[in-house]
Amino acid sequence: MNQNEEILSESSEAAENVAASQEAADATNENSLDSQVARLQAELAEQKDKFIRLYSEFENFRRRTAKEKLEMIQSGNEQLLKAFLAVADDFERAEKSFKDKNDKDLEGFFLIYNKFKKTLEQAGVKIMDLKQGSAFDADLQEAITQIPVADQSLKGKVVEVVENGYLLNEKVIRHAKVVVGS
Repeated sequence: MNQNEEILSESSEAAENVAASQEAADATNENSLDSQVARLQAELAEQKDKFIRLYSEFENFRRRTAKEKLEMIQSGNEQLLKAFLAVADDFERAEKSFKDKNDKDLEGFFLIYNKFKKTLEQAGVKIMDLKQGSAFDADLQEAITQIPVADQSLKGKVVEVVENGYLLNEKVIRHAKVVVGS
């Protein structure tokens, strides 16, 4: 019986060892699963962060390119309208030379000139409203010369407008050329 008891004790020890090793394996598997879940959650959070950053970057790119496209179109329009300002100046000089004459041919000239002015206005071009005696503003005007004035109230003020200035949507596209009193 001794031998039987030994076999029983050995088999119970072996059973206990197997149970203990299974518990250890289960604990290891559980730890392994927990670590895998934690690793996958960290990876998911990292991917979400990358996605959000990439999406934000794309939205910024889309807005920036739309803005640049709009600016390019406006810049092209501005260049074209600047070229037309010389034609407007020629019309103004011709108008001044024809003031005294009253002819049927001049009527056609004035119709064309008025249509040209309206076209510029529809494109957003406005003539700066400057008059003799208005204050000199270096942001809007370019002083081409200074002349002495007898009237002290005209010192530092616009004495004469040599060339009109123009605004395109409230932005200066050509400064007015003026003579300032000193």
